[in-house]
Amino acid sequence: MKENNAAPVKKLRPLQLAAIIFLTISGGPYGLESLLTYAGTHATLILLFITPLLWDIPTILTVLELNSMMPVTGGYYQWVKRAMGLRFAWYEGWWTWLYTFVDLAIYPVLFVEYLSFFIPGVEAYKIPVCLVIIWGSAWLNIRGIVPVGKTSVILGAAVLIPFIILFGYFLMHHPGSLSLPSPSLEGIKFPTLGLALYTVMWNFLGWDNVTTYAEEVAHPIRSYIKSVVIAFILIFVVYFMAVFVALQSGIDYTVLSEEGFPALGTLVAGPWLGTLIACGGMASGIGLYSAVLLSVSRVPKVMSDDELLPAKLHKLHPKFQTPYVSIISCSLVVSFMVMWTFADLIIIDVILYGAALFLEFVTLIILRNKAPNEHRPFKIPLNIAGLCIMFALPIAVYSIAIVGAFSEAGSIMPVFFAVGILLTGELIWRFIIWRKPHLQLVEISVVDR
Repeated sequence: MKENNAAPVKKLRPLQLAAIIFLTISGGPYGLESLLTYAGTHATLILLFITPLLWDIPTILTVLELNSMMPVTGGYYQWVKRAMGLRFAWYEGWWTWLYTFVDLAIYPVLFVEYLSFFIPGVEAYKIPVCLVIIWGSAWLNIRGIVPVGKTSVILGAAVLIPFIILFGYFLMHHPGSLSLPSPSLEGIKFPTLGLALYTVMWNFLGWDNVTTYAEEVAHPIRSYIKSVVIAFILIFVVYFMAVFVALQSGIDYTVLSEEGFPALGTLVAGPWLGTLIACGGMASGIGLYSAVLLSVSRVPKVMSDDELLPAKLHKLHPKFQTPYVSIISCSLVVSFMVMWTFADLIIIDVILYGAALFLEFVTLIILRNKAPNEHRPFKIPLNIAGLCIMFALPIAVYSIAIVGAFSEAGSIMPVFFAVGILLTGELIWRFIIWRKPHLQLVEISVVDR
C-alpha cells in the first residue's frame, strides 16, 4: 500500500486570523508618516477619522455578507463569477492579482528603510535584502496557513507594542497639556488633498483579500466577523496613537516623512524607543509581505481551475497541501518589482484596488436580486436602494483621490499607468476566449444560473 505523506490540514483559529487580517490591511502605521506633510496639523485627524468611515465600513460590510454566503477558496473571484460570469471574474482576479504585486513590492523596501536605522548605507544592498524577505516568506507560506498565522501573531505584537509604549510614555510625561487641534481643511490644495486621501486609503485597504483562504479557517463565518472587528479596532487605535503623538510632539513633518516613526520615538523618549519602533517597522515589512502573499497565492489557483491561467498554478504541495507553484510564481514576479518608488506604488495600488472593489459592490447588489432568499448568516440591514447610497460613499472618496492625483503634475504618470493596467484585463480576456472559445459558453451558463 502506498504511504500518504500529506500532513493533515489544520484550520486557522480566530486569533491567528485576526493577526493575519491586521497585517494584511495595516501592519501598523508605518507608511502613514507622509499624511501629516500632505494634510497638516488641522486636517490630519479629520481625514484619519472620516476616510475609514466612508471607505472602509461599506467595504467591510460587503465582504462580510458575501463571505457569509460563499466562504470558499478564491473569495472575491468566486463571488464575482457567480454574479457576473467568467469575464468579470477574470477582471476581478487579474486586477487584484496585479494590485497585490504592486502592494507586495512595497513591503521589503519598507523593511530596508527601517533596517537602515541600524545599518546606515544598507540601501546599497536593497535588492539582496529584499530577495531574502521575498523568498523567506515564500518558504513560510508553502509550509501552510497555520505557520503563517502563528508567525503573524508574533509579528503583530512586535508592531503594536512599540506604539503602545510611545503613546503611554508621551501621556505620562505630558499630563494635562494635551489637546486635539481644531479640525479644518482650510488651506489644503486639492491635489494635496488627493495625495492625503491616497495615503489613508492605502493604509486601510485589503479587506476582501483576507477571504481567499476561507476554507482553511475554522468556523469561517463566525471567525471572520469576530476577527475583522478586532483587526479594525486595532488598526484604527494604533493609527490614532501614532498620529496623535506626532501632532503633539512638535516634530518637523518633513523629518517624520523622510525618517519615519523611529525619528518620533527618538524625539519623545530617546534612541531606545526609536530603536524599538524601527524593529517594529522591520517586523511590519515581513508580516505584511507574508500575510498578503498568503491571500494572493490562492487566487491564481482558482483561476487556473477555470482555465483562465495555466493549469500548473493549481498544483498542491504533496506534503503541505498548499498551492506552492502559485506562491513561487508570485514571488518571482515581485522579485522584479522592488525598485519602484513608494509614492507612485501607492497611487497605482489604490486605483487598481478600487476598480476591483467596485465589481464586488455590483456583485452584492446582483446577488441580492438573484438569490434574495439564500441564507446569509451576516446580512447588511439595508435594501438595494440603501446599498447603492452606502456604496456611493467609497466611490466618492475614490473619485476625489483620482481627480486630485490628476491635478498634481508628478502623479499623472502613475494614474495613466494604472488605467493602462486596467485595460489589459479586456485585451487578455479576448486572447483567452480566442484560444479557448468554449469558455464563452461557460460564462453564459454561469450568468444564466
